[in-house]
Amino acid sequence: MPSAALTRALHDPAEPPLPPLPDRVAELLTALDCPPRLAAHLRLVHDVAGRLADWVGRRHPDVPFDRRAVLFGAATHDIGKALHVAELSGPGSSHEAAGRELLLRHGFDAALARFAATHASWSGPGITLEDLLVSLADKVWKGKRVPDLEDLVVARLADASGRPAWEEFAALDDLLARIAETADDRLAFQAAHPIHA
Repeated sequence: MPSAALTRALHDPAEPPLPPLPDRVAELLTALDCPPRLAAHLRLVHDVAGRLADWVGRRHPDVPFDRRAVLFGAATHDIGKALHVAELSGPGSSHEAAGRELLLRHGFDAALARFAATHASWSGPGITLEDLLVSLADKVWKGKRVPDLEDLVVARLADASGRPAWEEFAALDDLLARIAETADDRLAFQAAHPIHA
């Protein structure tokens, strides 16, 4: 039975409205009795990742990418913090490998579990557009802009679409600025949920 605080973090209404996490993810978070703040954070990043994926799909209908993987990755990117709770309020990267292993132990495919390990290392080999979108969502949800990461997304989209990089940058910059406008609301939603139930 999940704590009342975790149930609120998973289901409380927010402004702007947040879509629910994928059922299997919500079930795992409940089974782990994860920190309520972690569940709130995952909902917020999942929402922003959905906005980014929808934008890419509309702007680049011919660019292949796995929207479902982006949403799953965003919904689970920090799941290792259920094991490394101190990293919810302080620095640390132990949650990355731990999150990947946790997802694998619970039967999730390695291609999806990878996001728990790749969301903070977007410049490594084999990084996909999906990885970049999860990383970007994990930054911009709170209004943080990371030029190196944004440049990688722009380059990937420009290469795939054949459009000039400046055009891709201008469009992405406009989207990220709109998302950042509501960062204070997202930060307040996350802060309203305790680390410990």
